[in-house]
Amino acid sequence: MTSLRRYLPILDWGSRYDRNAFSNDMIAAVIVTIMLIPQSLAYALLAGLPPEAGIYASIAPIILYAIFGTSRALAVGPVAVVSLLTAAAIGEVAEAGTAGYVAAALTLAFLSGGFLLLLGVFRLGFLANFLSHPVIAGFITASGILIAASQLKHILGIQAGGHTLIELVVSLVGHLPDTNLITLIIGVAATGFLFWVRKGLKPLLRRLGLSPKAADIAQKAGPVAAVVVTTVAVWAFGLEARGVSIVGSVPQALPPLTLPSFSPNLIGALLMPAILISVIGFVESISVAQTLAAKKRQKIDPDQELIGLGAANLGAAFTGGYPVTGGFSRSVVNFDAGAETPAAGAYTAVGLAIAAVALTPLIYFLPKATLAATIIVAVLSLVDFSILKKTWAYSRADFIAVAATILLTLGFGVEAGVSAGVIISIMLHLNKTARPHVAEVGLVPGTHHFRNINRHRVETDPSMVTLRVDESLYFVNARFLEDLVLRRIANCPGIRNVVLQCSAVNEIDFSALESLEALNERLTELGIGLHLSEVKGPVTDRLRKTHFLDHLNGEIFLSQYHAWAALAQSPEARQTSCPRAAE
Repeated sequence: MTSLRRYLPILDWGSRYDRNAFSNDMIAAVIVTIMLIPQSLAYALLAGLPPEAGIYASIAPIILYAIFGTSRALAVGPVAVVSLLTAAAIGEVAEAGTAGYVAAALTLAFLSGGFLLLLGVFRLGFLANFLSHPVIAGFITASGILIAASQLKHILGIQAGGHTLIELVVSLVGHLPDTNLITLIIGVAATGFLFWVRKGLKPLLRRLGLSPKAADIAQKAGPVAAVVVTTVAVWAFGLEARGVSIVGSVPQALPPLTLPSFSPNLIGALLMPAILISVIGFVESISVAQTLAAKKRQKIDPDQELIGLGAANLGAAFTGGYPVTGGFSRSVVNFDAGAETPAAGAYTAVGLAIAAVALTPLIYFLPKATLAATIIVAVLSLVDFSILKKTWAYSRADFIAVAATILLTLGFGVEAGVSAGVIISIMLHLNKTARPHVAEVGLVPGTHHFRNINRHRVETDPSMVTLRVDESLYFVNARFLEDLVLRRIANCPGIRNVVLQCSAVNEIDFSALESLEALNERLTELGIGLHLSEVKGPVTDRLRKTHFLDHLNGEIFLSQYHAWAALAQSPEARQTSCPRAAE
């Protein structure tokens, strides 16, 4: 039963579900549903899909995540970055507005869901850690700029396109003479109103005497007000006939049962984009889920999250949707509205299903400029150039990673940006571990502690070199340590012992083992003993399976102080080092 609860978290929280949780979940569901109706339509527009696809992608996926996911507040559905990635991926294999484009979106959701499910089943969630936070921040910032720029054509009422910022700007400038003035007025007014709603509506309502909760609900319903007003204006004044682009007819039905395409050529073309979308979506989702869970001291299982997101994407593939993930804004709204369990998401799905059946005729005259305004206001909150200043001050390597990701995403498109981000993240990791921090340490007088001789006033022994290795040893850095030791003892005839303090070494792979064996042989030829101290149990167990310990010309000491007591010369021969500039 415990194993079943692990893969079906609904059995855990469902067994403790009560009337109070139901009440809180229902209130949260109403608020999130109001927010999601215009947002889902807008993100479908961003993905180049019919507006109903956004609603369909917010129904079955939410229910499936409620069954398999572990977050109590995460709200799953279309999000801006994944919608942009979807448009970029399927735009390469099909033309927008065609049946092939919709089929490609279903296939992309299917591949993404399958990949996430496999990662979850084999507990490979750690692979997402290869995307560093600075790279993710840089990619999201650049994506926010691209998304906002891509929606300006709807604000202006012109035909423009492009996958990079330069292409978009050139296309927009070239079509500026075609701007529809009425569309521009609607788009600018809607954008200004939505920005004001975010910052100014709630304080105004509070001053008018509204309760904090009612003011918060009114603020969340701001996009709905923009939708209602602009839709009525287009219908009442017949603005469609004056060139204002509208949503048009939307099927009045529940999500249909659909099948993705299993064409080998299509799967081959979409497989890599699906993997990239899965990784980006998972990283965004898990970061939101863990942040919200920490506020209530709840636990998130990353591998089960993969299964939950995988099931959600498979659900989207078979119900007319496209790739989904946990969204930041909707999840925060869900959390702030008081959602107690994933059931709030299921109730939201019911609300959206009712909207799909009963409300879609009402959005026939909804101007696309309003949806574009909704997207622009939402994504500009993702743009954070302060990450450049922070990384510049803290780590130049991370700054280069952020800057490169931003520039590559803006200059070559989102897929190039994501691919570059993955490669840069891996290269940063390899660069860091290939040259691990190794400190020469000495004894702090009057204690049993050893510290860096360049940072502290410590005792050293001229016949003994102690190096603290602050990284696991594997094929990338094995030769680095070997070369460092040999350089340190060069031209120092008084050295008789070298001690490697291994307190931070969690693993020694076979390549590193061979390097240690070579170092042991070289030091033996020079009449120098090689010793290890503070070796962790699992590392010692693996070394015992080899002949290394049999041929080691020194000893393994329980602690660095034991090594010092056994190998150091008399106190009269010792030296005291003064702190120097840190190395």
